[in-house]
Amino acid sequence: MSESLSIPSTTDDSWDLIIQPQRNLLDLRLRELWRYRDLVMLFVRRDFVAVYKQTILGPLWYLIQPLLTTITFTFIFGQIASLPTDGLPQFLFYMSGTVVWAYFADCLNKTSNTFVQNANLFGKVYFPRMAVPVSILLSNLITFFIQFALFLVFVGYFVLRGTAITPNWLWVALSPLLILMMAGLGLGLGIIISSLTTKYRDLRFLVQFGVQLLMYATPVIYPVSSIPERFQWIILANPMTPIVEAFRAAFLGAGTVNVGHLAYSFGFMLVVVFLGSVIFNRVEQTFMDTV
Repeated sequence: MSESLSIPSTTDDSWDLIIQPQRNLLDLRLRELWRYRDLVMLFVRRDFVAVYKQTILGPLWYLIQPLLTTITFTFIFGQIASLPTDGLPQFLFYMSGTVVWAYFADCLNKTSNTFVQNANLFGKVYFPRMAVPVSILLSNLITFFIQFALFLVFVGYFVLRGTAITPNWLWVALSPLLILMMAGLGLGLGIIISSLTTKYRDLRFLVQFGVQLLMYATPVIYPVSSIPERFQWIILANPMTPIVEAFRAAFLGAGTVNVGHLAYSFGFMLVVVFLGSVIFNRVEQTFMDTV
């Protein structure tokens, strides 16, 4: 008795997903990224848990780092250098700048290593490469909220001691927009640098050094009001400057807030995110040949 084997027709088109080269640079594949949202969340968990895994203090480092940085800034820049703080308690002034800057700097530093650090993973399995930098933004956002909660605890402590702190509730309500702008700047600049480091590896060292220098061009340890007016435009050219000042004005009631400056930061953020996405998608097609 003979058995007949049914051979599927070669014209049967029943694929669930077709992987093909991406030619349109303006196709950012956001819908595809949304389909891989579960993978993004797995990356978020990996990034958040793995940072202080097998350490003695574990997640406490998320609180210790901004606290030690604030104490150091308060002693050096507040007590020794006697830099002005817009009438705010020095500790709160430096902690507010530290928390905001740390989120932006971490997003920029970590996303700038996307291709180099994940080359082995990218070479084995397909998924939207943008999932990695997006997961970095989200995992850093968790860290930001933990450190921000610590900042609010100290704000409450100073208020209970009778310190005059008058939050601007309008800007408090708009603070999610400020966080979005910080995330966008970190993502856009980070993926641009990540795309360039596939060919020019020494850019990684320049980024680490450049981010440290950029902090001193941002009002983290001094207010904009303390800078001579003829030089303020240099500091305001930094898109992070209006965000830091608006953050302080929102939660501490002191800071130089200008809607026009914030609009500039928002526009700058949109441009770098768009350019970064286009360059990232272009490099994504051929980076395995150069990494």
